[in-house]
Amino acid sequence: MSKLDTSPLVAWRGCTCFELRKLTRMVTRLYDQHLAVAGLKTTQYSLLMHVKHEALPVTRLAALLGVERTTLSRNLKPLLEAGWVTLQPGADPRQRIVTISAAGGDKLRAARAAWRKAQAALEQALGTAAVQALHGQIDLSMERLAPLLDAGLR
Repeated sequence: MSKLDTSPLVAWRGCTCFELRKLTRMVTRLYDQHLAVAGLKTTQYSLLMHVKHEALPVTRLAALLGVERTTLSRNLKPLLEAGWVTLQPGADPRQRIVTISAAGGDKLRAARAAWRKAQAALEQALGTAAVQALHGQIDLSMERLAPLLDAGLR
């Protein structure tokens, strides 16, 4: 065991991964509660938002979302079944392009007010300055952690 592992600071703070996961689950539940009125989950809303302006190859969309392709495929399945997105062939026969459909655009517009309410509730609970600071800390943390990851996981 290294000295770092036994330091009082590390022991006092506990597992950062666990604490972050608890926070993200709580935030996700908040947004899911609001988006439920539009018949969407947070993951679905996010996917629709990412392909709203631009059709994206599955691999690029997975990278933008920071998820594995298999996770993205599972998350796309209900959107495909609902007809909110389509998969089009790409230039390479193995490539698939995710495109939002007219119905998906309608669903996204219907959900926008619910998303705004969730965002407002979060900002009211935490304070606008704290939310802005959180976003800054998240960006900085991701920038600093990226070099620690295997190239294939980025």
